[in-house]
Amino acid sequence: MTARYDAVTTNEVNFDGLVGPNHNYSGLAKGNLASLQNQQRMSSPRQAALQGLQKIRWMMQRGVRQGVLPPQVRPDFRLLYRLGYRGEPQHVLEQAFKQQPLLFSNACSASSMWVANAATVAPSCDTDDQKLNITPANLISHLHRSIEVGATEALLRYVFSDTRYFRVNPPLPPVLPLSDEGAANHMRIGGCGNAIHVLVYGYDHSVAAPANQRYAARQSLAASQAVARLNRIPASQVVLVQQTPHAIDSGVFHNDVIALSHDRLLVCHDQAFVNQRDFLQRLQILSGGQIQIINIEERQITLAQAVSAYLFNSQIVTRSDGALAMLLPTQCQRDSAVFDYVEKSLRAQAGLSEIEYLDLDQSMKNGGGPACLRLRINLAETEMKAMKGNLIVDLKTIAELETVVQRYYPEQLSIAMLSDWNVVRSMLSAIEKIYEILELPESLLQPFLP
Repeated sequence: MTARYDAVTTNEVNFDGLVGPNHNYSGLAKGNLASLQNQQRMSSPRQAALQGLQKIRWMMQRGVRQGVLPPQVRPDFRLLYRLGYRGEPQHVLEQAFKQQPLLFSNACSASSMWVANAATVAPSCDTDDQKLNITPANLISHLHRSIEVGATEALLRYVFSDTRYFRVNPPLPPVLPLSDEGAANHMRIGGCGNAIHVLVYGYDHSVAAPANQRYAARQSLAASQAVARLNRIPASQVVLVQQTPHAIDSGVFHNDVIALSHDRLLVCHDQAFVNQRDFLQRLQILSGGQIQIINIEERQITLAQAVSAYLFNSQIVTRSDGALAMLLPTQCQRDSAVFDYVEKSLRAQAGLSEIEYLDLDQSMKNGGGPACLRLRINLAETEMKAMKGNLIVDLKTIAELETVVQRYYPEQLSIAMLSDWNVVRSMLSAIEKIYEILELPESLLQPFLP
């Protein structure tokens, strides 16, 4: 492929979701094995947030530009009000927890930390209108995730409000045939102006009976097609591919649990996609043979090992010296087969100059690894300057966020504790402080406060 025009140079910025003070193990995500296995266990919001900030520090030390997206207000009082609860905050919390504990858990979910599901992004050098296009995901597959959409869209519309450079599209209508899970099912492979956008879906609503039996697929074909159109990606640069039903039933709820990409590199498991050989051949043809594909076979790493260790939910980034670095969760280090493959095979095949295993246990136990915590956005320098807020952070900002976490975040938390208004009020203070540090207006918070 050749570039459509002389593209402006962009830099990949990783916007990580800051773990919220309400981080808890509700086990609400069907098909997410780690989430289900740790349901109702005691969590540590303070440790979770510090682990996430340590990940950001690691990236920044290697010259990777980092952004932060703030946590959302939880419990979600708007949801509780819509369910008919009325009165002072303490009364609402107590009654909801007592009468409908499962719905209360949904209102308290910490899942907004996984901003890989927040939206699908196409950089300006790839789009027909030469603007950065963002489509917030509707996340309708689960109640606890669907309630994120309002705050996510409001934040994105504020930060990327300069219409000279940005277009924030509305989320897709909240109906099952248009179920959209965001960037976790999107891979951008290649350089500016000629990148291939791979959109991965789980089911085609026009087909009566999905082949997967154990867990429902989350991303629909129609949603992926619509997002590609909304984001103004030329049809010649879009590839649609289906997840294998077997992978979904094995705990691959999003594509980023079974495949990862960076620049012109694609790493995937050989059971990731339907008609995988044809799909990979098509990528090579479209790219003119410019994509490096590492197809990990079942005999090398089993699907079960890949899901358990979250190998494919790792991040590969380009350091400031041009070398490639890979960040993996410590679960990959603990699994001897995965560790041996990474160190002896993947290092050489991918040309990795640095491999690091980072402790993200708090997020991992809730079902999200390194890649779940970040939304990649390619931005030109002029676009970065046009953003509102202080979301692209430096070490000083990270230190300020760490101070808030140390002061306001609970060391341990259970769902029952979230029915105490005094606990919740302290959490809201933390979020208000975070908004101040990130230079975001209070008006973004007001609609979600009790």
